[in-house]
Amino acid sequence: MEIEFIEEKFNEIFRELEKEVMEILEDQSLDKKNTNLRMKPLSSTKQILGNALESIRMVHRLDQEEQDKS
Repeated sequence: MEIEFIEEKFNEIFRELEKEVMEILEDQSLDKKNTNLRMKPLSSTKQILGNALESIRMVHRLDQEEQDKS
């Protein structure tokens, strides 16, 4: 498995999410409530993707350990 490639793609997605967050934070027309409403899905998405990446890393590590035992 190309873990480096997967991490690179996840990092691209994280950068895009951060751009969206910055756009929301810089939008002066939004009040606090609307800012929070727009931020929640982005932060949830980032958390879900972070968890998925950690799971992929764990599976990769376990696979490596199994191969080393063989």
